[in-house]
Amino acid sequence: MTVKVSIAMVSILRDGLANGLGVKYKRLATAVEKGIAEGLIEPGSKLPPHRLLADSLGVTIGTISRAYGELERVGLVVARVGDGTYVRQRGMERPRDAGFRNVSDEPQAFFDMSRNQPIPGQEAVFLSQSLQALSLDSESLQHISGYTAEAGLLRYRTAGAHWLRHKEFAPNADQIVCVDGGQHGLLCALMGLLKAGDTVVTEHLTYPGLISVARLLGIKLIGAPMDDEGLLPSALEDICRQHRVSALYCTPTIQNPTAAVMSVARREAIAELCRQHNLLIFEDEAHAVLAQQRPLPLSHLAPERSVLIGSLSKAVSAGLRVGYLHAPQPLVGRLSAAVRGTCWMASPLALEVASLWIENGIAEQLLGQQIVEISRRKALVSGLLEGLAYKTHPNSPHFWIEVPEPWRASQIAAELKENNYLIATVEAFAVGHGAVPQFIRASVCNSAGDDRLLLQGFEALAGALTETV
Repeated sequence: MTVKVSIAMVSILRDGLANGLGVKYKRLATAVEKGIAEGLIEPGSKLPPHRLLADSLGVTIGTISRAYGELERVGLVVARVGDGTYVRQRGMERPRDAGFRNVSDEPQAFFDMSRNQPIPGQEAVFLSQSLQALSLDSESLQHISGYTAEAGLLRYRTAGAHWLRHKEFAPNADQIVCVDGGQHGLLCALMGLLKAGDTVVTEHLTYPGLISVARLLGIKLIGAPMDDEGLLPSALEDICRQHRVSALYCTPTIQNPTAAVMSVARREAIAELCRQHNLLIFEDEAHAVLAQQRPLPLSHLAPERSVLIGSLSKAVSAGLRVGYLHAPQPLVGRLSAAVRGTCWMASPLALEVASLWIENGIAEQLLGQQIVEISRRKALVSGLLEGLAYKTHPNSPHFWIEVPEPWRASQIAAELKENNYLIATVEAFAVGHGAVPQFIRASVCNSAGDDRLLLQGFEALAGALTETV
């Protein structure tokens, strides 16, 4: 005998929450599916409104929405706009069509917390002003309208040296090679200084761009264990004793994805080990510029073997695609040849604008605005992560958040994606095929510029993580 759904639903779902498996919305969907199969919920019945059911069960409206969405996805219910959600009539249960969809069925735009990108500021205004001024400067236009030296014009290299300068670390212009962004710089560094079959040690969790470039060039990667400061010197030494290693790639400041920062003592130990084992050092400073109180780079401690990769992408403008390599003088020619082999020369137009901004202080102004806005946004959402285990750095644009056992990062990402939220999972950063700690990376840098959307995104993230407990 069936019972009225409005009376039975709360009892059925309470039992599902108490005794089911999986995240809350999955438990609820499974309970409804079981109730339909057992005849406790009749075909054609209207399910209770989201808010009424959420209040009765003590869960969020979002949890009910996800449960109903899952039931609709598998074809057990149908949602009628303005009328509610109904159990399908018998014989009509089927998965939804995966092909042609009406415009109204198109998914919403994703709110992307998976990417670290500069938060939009005044760069578009400055770019408009700079390009208008440049259009009236015939001498500068003449310089950028033809081929230039592959390492970049002296003015561009001087600007790059100024941008990379930090405390006692004072690069010379003749040690700078201009590139089309940090990723291009990484490609040129590996292509120019290594060969297929060489082995590079990196952090066990590392920048995905390195993984893709190494695969492209046939370079082997070995992931080294880490702690809260990043790469462990003892792990690097063990690997060097067991393998023939050519180079080290690491991010000493605001490591991606863990946000770790190496202490001075750690940097000194790493530099000494690289000397002992004759390793090249590829040092990624993409996010380091955001941390103005950072220690000196490895390139200062081991200048004879270090290639520093810097750019404007994380602090000023990603679209300019301007980056710089700083290297020992004997290596500059090989790096310049790699630039010539990939794009002949970095774009003079972008370098002209970037050099102007570095010279007149606009780059520094945009950097300062970026630091302030990252701090403001993180303060806005950090309270939502209370009770969760995470790591970050005051100037890091992201949180590195642990996923409670027994759940996996990929499960959390899949649940959020169903609700139009994107995050990055630990698998994207892992070197090799070994076990990885279950973490996700969530950034505050979404370009929407809407605090309400940012809060909603982190509320959904926190809800997905706390529902696993």
